[in-house]
Amino acid sequence: MDDYFENEFALFWISGNILFFEYKPGVVINLVAAQRIVTDRMQMQKEKAYPVLCDVRGIADSDKAARDYLAQHGSVLIKAVSILAHQTVSFVMMSFYLKICKPQVPTKVFSDKPAALEFLKAFV
Repeated sequence: MDDYFENEFALFWISGNILFFEYKPGVVINLVAAQRIVTDRMQMQKEKAYPVLCDVRGIADSDKAARDYLAQHGSVLIKAVSILAHQTVSFVMMSFYLKICKPQVPTKVFSDKPAALEFLKAFV
């Protein structure tokens, strides 16, 4: 199936002109992982931009180099991002990180999947 891809870090698929990106449980993201994730996602997209629902609830840890790489290079071929996070520390941390990094595309953090999808509808 062309609109589905899986690597050791995440699953990604396209449905309703939205790219769904779900990190696997317990995954640790370092710079090499971040580079692989972005490369695999861009190959799957075949040069077409999509709004993205990014489920980060599976991430156990990430290093600064990975976060910086994703902030700088992770928005290529992306129209907007809804980040789905746990409504605990990760939600607060993601919100804080977005204020500091100032993403290049419209980005919001949600703990509720329907609300995250609603935000992306304007970008489909």
